[in-house]
Amino acid sequence: MFDVVRLVHLSPAAGSDAANLMTELRAAAAGVARRVLVQPTLPGVRNGGDVLVHLRFDEPADWSGCASRVDAVLADPLVTHVDGAEYEGGVGGFAEPRSPGSVYRVLLLRVAPGTARTVVDRFEADLLRMPGYIETMRSWQLSRVIRGIGSAPWTHVWEQEFTDLDGLDGPYLMHPVHWAHVDRWFDPECPDVIVRDRICHSFCVNELA
Repeated sequence: MFDVVRLVHLSPAAGSDAANLMTELRAAAAGVARRVLVQPTLPGVRNGGDVLVHLRFDEPADWSGCASRVDAVLADPLVTHVDGAEYEGGVGGFAEPRSPGSVYRVLLLRVAPGTARTVVDRFEADLLRMPGYIETMRSWQLSRVIRGIGSAPWTHVWEQEFTDLDGLDGPYLMHPVHWAHVDRWFDPECPDVIVRDRICHSFCVNELA
């Protein structure tokens, strides 16, 4: 599988035109992508944009066939900034949903250049340990980025489906496995920190659930 994520920031003047833009984005990938999720982001995102786009293709060539159409929509003057990533497969595999999740969440992050491979491996293992403890996480995939755009040269995409918004805000973000094992990689006051740049934490209703 080949995945594409775009976090689209819109001008405050977008108003009702945002709905038209989302319709155009869906149409740009329709008939080519096997998954087309285009939804407004929910309150609480961090650098997550106003519209979240997640496209899944069978092959990279399928994305190549419609990328210009998606880019043309995103060239609209109402779009002020886009963060995004393109990636293939997952680190340690992809878990099929335990059951459908009503909220889709994605995190774009950049591991600091020069970080030892063994350290990155431990970081990835800590992220992938989380689903074993958090029942509200219904599916998940950690991937290394092939191409990133926007605010940083992203290195990883960490994405999940959750039962609902409370399942993301509560059992996930507040779980001991998160703040005791994972947060240290992001905390600038911790000697283990390897994610120093801004992150993009974005989520939306999973209309495909």
